[in-house]
Amino acid sequence: MTLRAGVLAVQGDVSEHVDAIERAATAHGETAEVVEIREAGLVPDCDALLMPGGESTTISRLVHREGIDREIAAHVEAGKPVLATCAGLIVAASDAHDDRVETLNVLDVSVERNAFGRQKDSFEAPLSVTGLEEPFPAVFIRAPVIDYVGDDVEVLASWDDRPVAVRDGPVVGTSFHPELTEDPRIHDLAFFDSVET
Repeated sequence: MTLRAGVLAVQGDVSEHVDAIERAATAHGETAEVVEIREAGLVPDCDALLMPGGESTTISRLVHREGIDREIAAHVEAGKPVLATCAGLIVAASDAHDDRVETLNVLDVSVERNAFGRQKDSFEAPLSVTGLEEPFPAVFIRAPVIDYVGDDVEVLASWDDRPVAVRDGPVVGTSFHPELTEDPRIHDLAFFDSVET
């Protein structure tokens, strides 16, 4: 099977996520065709979608201006998997506690931006994640915290008693940056464990 994965490429760690998706596909015995998404019309042809980190206000503005927001909503409604990391998590959420961010409301959580501190407060931590046998080396950079989780949302991982990875139907959201490690297991968990083979 070849997975056609779209990476929202308006901002953030695009190339790192492309590499991570390809590593996850290889580790899963599959192949991946990765498409960088900067305009409307590409999401409908994707089997999976990734929303990277970056600046959530910028990502939100561009996604809505380009009409990609409606395509992402239809993608999720069709049950196709999404991985939203850091700022991507903020944009995917139902509430960002910030009027500058128009969220997509595809992940029933609310988030507080930069809750783990500024850039200088970045850290890496071994994280126990539901579905993974060994801890994941999670990299937190200006990370948001999830401060509300809807009834149908599964908490996959917590740090300091706060959720940092969740799943809501086909959408997986993380406060951390899984693409900044050589470990493909979060991408595998979000995409290949969600796609019928």
